[in-house]
Order: sequence, then C-alpha cells, then structure tokens
Amino acid sequence: MNQSLAEQQLSSEQQMSEIKYGEREIAEGKLITFPNPRVGRRYQIHITLPEFTCKCPFSGYPDFATICITYVPDQRVVELKALKLYINSYRDRYISHEESVNQILDDFVEICEPLEVTIKGDFSPRGNVHTVIEVHYQKE
Repeated sequence: MNQSLAEQQLSSEQQMSEIKYGEREIAEGKLITFPNPRVGRRYQIHITLPEFTCKCPFSGYPDFATICITYVPDQRVVELKALKLYINSYRDRYISHEESVNQILDDFVEICEPLEVTIKGDFSPRGNVHTVIEVHYQKE
C-alpha cells in the first residue's frame, strides 16, 4: 500500500523530531572515573577539549572555547569519553564564561577528587574581546 504525500511528510517530520543517539548520549552524559593505575605516584594528566560551546546568557549568541584540564590524580582518573560527553552537554546552556569554567571545576573535583587540578577556558574572541578563565583546586 502506497503512503500519501501527507503521510510521507508526517513520517519524515516524526523521524526528524526523534532524538538522535548522540544527543541522547550527551543528555545522559555524566562524569565517570576508574581506579588510578599508579596510586602514590605523582603525575600530571593534560586534557585539551578544543570544541567547547555554550550560549551567552545575555545575547543567546554561541560562545566557543578550548578547555584545558591539567590534574594530578589521587585514587581516581576521569574516563575520557564520559568527559567529552559532559563537556558537550554545555552546548545549549545559557551560561557565562566564568560560571562555565567554575562549574566544570566543581563537577570535576566532586567526581574525581584529584590531588590538584587547573581548568582553563580559552574563549574565542567575540566583539574584539578575548577572555581566558583559569581556576585551580588543591586538596588540603
């Protein structure tokens, strides 16, 4: 049985409105960790995430940044795919540069409990303004 043009269009619209698997993974994304394979050895892990995006809470314009994470693990190490999905979850959030970098630090410290961590957000210039936000945590 052939579908009418209206039925075909409705079917196509329903498919377009369904959440894509990548969007679902991002929406469900949580930071996770695994055991540090070298507990007791002090070493640094450097992670660069060059495709960070969020939205300006005032204008709604997109903001783009490179997020750099440098940390010294204690008992746990962050899992990279989970970190990628977590960072991608910011893309539709209306959040300032300052708040986004501070929130990433808070969430990272909560789940990973590192000996120390520095998170830097290097935001692409917009309107002739270049912003770099850097926050640091050290376990006492």
